[in-house]
Amino acid sequence: MSATPSLAPKLELSVDEVTAVAFAAVPTLCFRLHLDAGGQEVRSLGLNVQVRIDATRRRYGDSDESRLRELFGGRERWGQTLRNLMWANVSMTVPRFTGETYVAVHVPATYDFEVVAAKYLNALEGGDVPVELLFSGTLFYSASDGRLQASPLDWEQEAATSLPVGVWREAIDIAFPGSAWLRLPRESFDRLWAYRAAQTLPSWEATLDRLLEGRE
Repeated sequence: MSATPSLAPKLELSVDEVTAVAFAAVPTLCFRLHLDAGGQEVRSLGLNVQVRIDATRRRYGDSDESRLRELFGGRERWGQTLRNLMWANVSMTVPRFTGETYVAVHVPATYDFEVVAAKYLNALEGGDVPVELLFSGTLFYSASDGRLQASPLDWEQEAATSLPVGVWREAIDIAFPGSAWLRLPRESFDRLWAYRAAQTLPSWEATLDRLLEGRE
């Protein structure tokens, strides 16, 4: 008779802390993920992580309201417009471990204001932002006879944490200290370039200052 396959380890996942990555090519946040297999061995884990901002669970001040108007409209509409925001999808492989382990989930902290998550985070003056991590993937483990077995992660696996807005800003400032990025269509950029040249302005900062004089 063949051996009865062992039950797959039941994983529990939680976020230990969120930090800015100091030496990254692009602004990056590190979600330190704790995996607990209840004392069992995990041969490996193919893990997919979806990161979402739960904007509905945060309190907002008056200054937040004015800067979030572009995303959600006036506060009187937030009952219909305020919603969770998709941020990132990350895939990774977790190597063999027994019992528990920690892994780093690196999430790009984009400063592209065409991305809704970046626009939202930049609009906040401070405080914490509720974040949800949703997990899927395939867990590999040993059966009682030593054979390799595979099992999908429970589709209900998720973890909640808080991201301090200051940590997001720290990640941005590591890569772009004191700067912000603005993406323009090529035609608009060419017009701006021509204006700078015609006005013999020394920098893009001076060009924008000239355009904004008396208009703020």
